[in-house]
Amino acid sequence: MTDPAGVLLTKRADNGQWQAPGGVLELSEAITDGLRREVLEETGLIVEPVALTGVYKNMSRGIVALVFRCKATGGSLTTNDEVTGFHWATPEEIPQMVAEAFAVRVLDALHDGAPAIRQHDGVHLV
Repeated sequence: MTDPAGVLLTKRADNGQWQAPGGVLELSEAITDGLRREVLEETGLIVEPVALTGVYKNMSRGIVALVFRCKATGGSLTTNDEVTGFHWATPEEIPQMVAEAFAVRVLDALHDGAPAIRQHDGVHLV
C-alpha cells in the first residue's frame, strides 16, 4: 500500500521482520476479497486494490504470491497479535529493512506498467 509518505510496512510479531501486509487466501475466497480481509486483519485499514504489480514464486517452497498496489479508503492503523508496528518506508529504506525477495515486491509495486514476474529462493532472487 502506498501513500505520499511512502509504502506501508508491518513489523511481524512472530519474527520481528518488516514486510508488506499480506497473507493466504481462504479456499473459497475471491482474490480481491482475500486481499481486503488480510490487509484489514493486519493493519486495521480498509483498502481497494489499484493494480496487480507482480507475480512471485518461491522456488524452494512452490508458493506463488500476487502483489497489488492498494489505496486506503478507511479504517486506522491498529496493532494486533500478528503485527507489532508500522512504518511508512521510502523506496531508499526498503532494501535495508526487507529481505531482497520481499523488497523487490514492494519496489515493483511503485512502478506502473505490466506486472513483474520473478522467482526467488525465499531470500534472494534467482
